[in-house]
Amino acid sequence: MTLTRRGLLAGTAALGATAFLPGAATAAPAGFPDYRYQRLALVKSKLRYNPTGELIFPCVRGTKGRIPGALGAYYLYYAPHDAPGGICLAYANSLDEEFTEYAGNPIIKNSWPGEYSVSHVSSPHALWNDDVQRLYLYFHGENTVTRLASSADGIHFTYEKEVLSTRLQPAGTTETSYARVFRHDLPAKGARYVMVFMLNNTTNHRDIGWGWSPDALNWTFAQTPLVRHTDVGASDIGGPHLLERNNSTYVVYNTDIAHGGKLMITEVGTDFSKRNHLGVFHAPLAGAPDNGRCAAPSFGTYQGREYMIYEAGARLAGNIAIARAV
Repeated sequence: MTLTRRGLLAGTAALGATAFLPGAATAAPAGFPDYRYQRLALVKSKLRYNPTGELIFPCVRGTKGRIPGALGAYYLYYAPHDAPGGICLAYANSLDEEFTEYAGNPIIKNSWPGEYSVSHVSSPHALWNDDVQRLYLYFHGENTVTRLASSADGIHFTYEKEVLSTRLQPAGTTETSYARVFRHDLPAKGARYVMVFMLNNTTNHRDIGWGWSPDALNWTFAQTPLVRHTDVGASDIGGPHLLERNNSTYVVYNTDIAHGGKLMITEVGTDFSKRNHLGVFHAPLAGAPDNGRCAAPSFGTYQGREYMIYEAGARLAGNIAIARAV
């Protein structure tokens, strides 16, 4: 099944498992369905490339009709965070099975001759850009810079450019990372794509920033946060993802573990003019694999069922989990 943005998000959902009963579910806001944990996407002990023992920021994309001769029907991009990081790929033919690690990981390293050399690269987000028939992969390294590489096959990439950095935000900003990009029309801004990202601002608390682009390559960024940590009573928020439902647009994001390690949801509307904070989108399981923390969700569909692939577990010990709508 091909994962277009419309297929991913029109009716794609959030998780609603309770914090205390493994696999149980509670209602999610705004008509989103509940999801239940199914399995880990990756078994760490089987991985050839696993330098730090932690896996973060999953992003799953379908290959059908896009990548001839793909390794599987779904490509999963993920990374460790701590140095050296490294953007990794795994593949599967369904969202109900364990993914297979690509033998050549990492597909993007912390050094790209002639372009950059940094301590780590991480937080991959993949967007199939129909305008150019290439996969755009956004990633950070260092935390001050979000970069873009592109590929025809999802494996071998050409470096494009820096697309976001702290210098494009108000003075005192120290992080612009964990970006995700979506096809979304904003006619008043002449834009066809939207980016949401984690922003560490002058107060040393993390908020959600945003920007817009006509081509997913050249960007303009708002100078004030889309969602502030104070809006939802947290110290830090991050890992944002856009969803569409009920003819409106929502941003889902995680809170710091001191404030529940949960996913929250805010309605921003199709033109991003709303700030309707709807509360908890998903509370983590107390036990494995969440162990009190869920973050950085990505969404997909398989055989008509909706899935959430997310980062589960402690910040530097996480793994990639799969949950399915119930």
